[in-house]
Amino acid sequence: MENIVQDIFRVGIGFDAHPLSKDRKLIIGGVTVPNDTGLEGHSDGDVLIHSIIDAILGASNLGDKGSHFPSTDDAYKNISSLILLKKTADLLADADWRISNVDATILAQKPKLGTFIAEMRKHIAGALSVFPDKVSIKATTTDYMGFIGREEGIACCCIVSISR
Repeated sequence: MENIVQDIFRVGIGFDAHPLSKDRKLIIGGVTVPNDTGLEGHSDGDVLIHSIIDAILGASNLGDKGSHFPSTDDAYKNISSLILLKKTADLLADADWRISNVDATILAQKPKLGTFIAEMRKHIAGALSVFPDKVSIKATTTDYMGFIGREEGIACCCIVSISR
């Protein structure tokens, strides 16, 4: 086992989905998006940031979002997911990894998110202590198919690459 090669590059995949509720604000990527409904969740329900957190934790083999920020812990009740992302970035740095790239796709029938993406990138890059050009965010619909198309929820998938 003496000649084991150290990893210098890893990739992680993240996914999250939450139902929409009339009782919540819609927060995606740390941005409050004007909408009649928001995402349910123990924290602020930010599917974009939650998927990034799981992708980072997966790439670094540090567990998952639920093991670090359980929904049974009142300390995380209604917390900003940007705080959780910053804590995740600290865990990553403590394990001697750094973010190389974040690429995420938000799946939402509405609202249209294009005008908010630059601000989302800025918030996420700030929490991760990287330049915004390392964070790519896209939004698409499901062309009215499934729970997303029926406007019952929003989802996000993400891939993160890390390096040493």
